[in-house]
Amino acid sequence: MERITVTHQRGSDSELSWIKSSFSFANGNCVEVASLPEGGVGVRDSKDREGAILRFAPDEWRAFLGGVHNGEFDNFCEA
Repeated sequence: MERITVTHQRGSDSELSWIKSSFSFANGNCVEVASLPEGGVGVRDSKDREGAILRFAPDEWRAFLGGVHNGEFDNFCEA
């Protein structure tokens, strides 16, 4: 089982520059990502901006992006 760090937002997190994909749906079902001051990447639900943030180390994020680029997650949303 992989470890994922989940934290609730603190004041400094609200100052981060959050972005979401241009492929995001108009209904708001999106995630946003931000570079964290300590070098990692934060991920949050765009509908709950005051909620929990998943925090990934740089190597974890690169591994995830590699899987995305290789199509390893393409079948997750199929009905």
